[in-house]
Amino acid sequence: MTDNLRGAFLMMGSMATFTLNDACIKLLAQGLPTFQAVFLRGIGVCVLLAILAHVTGALRQPIPRGDRLAVAGRCLAEVCAFLPFIIALTHMPLANITAILQALPLTITAAGALILGEQVGWRRWTAIGVGFVGVLLIVRPGPDGFDYWALLAVLAVILITARDLITRRLSREVPSLKVALYTAAAVMTLGLVLSLREDWQMPGTGQGGLVLLASVFILGGYLFSVMAMRVGEVAVVTPFRYTAMIWGLLLGFLVFGDWPDGITLLGAGLIVGTGLYTLWRETRVAP
Repeated sequence: MTDNLRGAFLMMGSMATFTLNDACIKLLAQGLPTFQAVFLRGIGVCVLLAILAHVTGALRQPIPRGDRLAVAGRCLAEVCAFLPFIIALTHMPLANITAILQALPLTITAAGALILGEQVGWRRWTAIGVGFVGVLLIVRPGPDGFDYWALLAVLAVILITARDLITRRLSREVPSLKVALYTAAAVMTLGLVLSLREDWQMPGTGQGGLVLLASVFILGGYLFSVMAMRVGEVAVVTPFRYTAMIWGLLLGFLVFGDWPDGITLLGAGLIVGTGLYTLWRETRVAP
């Protein structure tokens, strides 16, 4: 398996686990304050990551001196991206902010070409563009949502792009588990600070189970996302972010009873098609 193929599968795993985590948090938010749920999930994932890092020996592996600033910058970018996203989410339609965030493959691919010097051919640009059209067919954003709050969503896109480019700069000596642990701790701390303004509630047994599930899913999301951006080319790996929309459709139907219409299914087909095309082309050009 080439690095590009490995990165593609890791990205698909990341999108699946992140979306499953979102479904758990969405369910938890129906009975618990949002940031309390984020903080409780953070405790679970930090414990799981610390145990896993200890068992694998990653906890004892030092961060190379030359990578310490990059690791800190990645955590800072993750936390900074979280704030504008949450603020924008509470002030604009979900469809609009989702559409803006799906610009990430385009921004990361462009940044990879301009900053990292990676080669991006017209076929890959076309595939990414077609996939983005599919996303727009799914979310169908209206013009009313694109106001000043949308600028915060654009800021989140910029910060997430910076985070992924910083991840690409990490050397292979940096243990991914340790990076994921630091990231989870940073988000957990932010959740704690923001939750102090909420009225905390005692979670029930079912909610505790959802917190544990969310911790496991976000653990996979952190690990897969870090590993995906450290192997393969950005232009090949990033289009598979679109698969998050597919998981969103499935979970929306199975968990929340939302059935997509024909246009939404058409958009999902375009997303799957472009991802499969990119994967097929990678196998054709692989030595």
